[in-house]
Amino acid sequence: MDFAELRYFLAIVEHKNLTKAAQELYISQPTLTKYLQRLEKELGGKVFRKNGHRYELTFLGQRYLEYAQKVIQLNQDWEKELSDMRSSYSGELNIAIPHMRSASLIPQLLPDYHRKQPGIHINFYEYGAFIQDKLVSDANLDFAILSDWKAHPSLEYEHLKTEEILLVLPENHPAARQAVRREDCHYPWLDLRCLSDCPFILHFPDQNTGRAARQLFDQYHIQPPVPFRSRNSQTCIQLSFQGLGASFAPESYVKHASAMWPVQAFSVGEPPIQNHLVLAYRKNAYLSTFALDFIATAKECLE
Repeated sequence: MDFAELRYFLAIVEHKNLTKAAQELYISQPTLTKYLQRLEKELGGKVFRKNGHRYELTFLGQRYLEYAQKVIQLNQDWEKELSDMRSSYSGELNIAIPHMRSASLIPQLLPDYHRKQPGIHINFYEYGAFIQDKLVSDANLDFAILSDWKAHPSLEYEHLKTEEILLVLPENHPAARQAVRREDCHYPWLDLRCLSDCPFILHFPDQNTGRAARQLFDQYHIQPPVPFRSRNSQTCIQLSFQGLGASFAPESYVKHASAMWPVQAFSVGEPPIQNHLVLAYRKNAYLSTFALDFIATAKECLE
């Protein structure tokens, strides 16, 4: 397996299209076609099944992909370890992070880490979904920061933070007067039944906060009206600020957004509903000293 040509194969796998893969690789499509023909001749079979302009992996192609990913991972680990041995003062980290969390998390993490490791370059890749899958398949990524996750057998997880998912109301909302203080809550606790007729701005049901909202409504046996949905927590908070309804958002989002849109935040649920933030990386991957420093700094900053 030639490392340069493995990039050709992986680009076709990712884009499922020769033209798009060639554009990413900055080579001509005929060059990529000749590479593919040569590879299939060497392997003695087809690695892609063509359906129109779409290229899907055959069984042989899937097996080749699995070994290609292992080869690339080993090479990445070696390069990181070699770089670590040469110098502990320079390097690079590639971190996948949910698009919506970047605005609130990166300013928290980066200043402290940069003071400790000023020579480390960090690339934050902001994704909307499937971040775990990207971490598993892309050997260039070192970490992923996740809040909506299920354990993957190929990944290790470091717990960063537990935060509440909060109810957000516009200032001076009449229901706020019914909130009470509780020892198990960081915010005034509010019984959701007093909002059974209030309109809500919710995330979609496939999102973590959207599922939490459905869990809360089921717990209190209420079905409030939902005139608006959005995948963006800041949008939900801003609409609440404008008086269009109540919403739910993780605590870190609320803290970040409250500087722009003053709102009231409340603990809800029995027990108060929580969200867990983790840092994930591939099992058995080599972690440089500056990568370990990033994990330690993230835990300190987010405690």
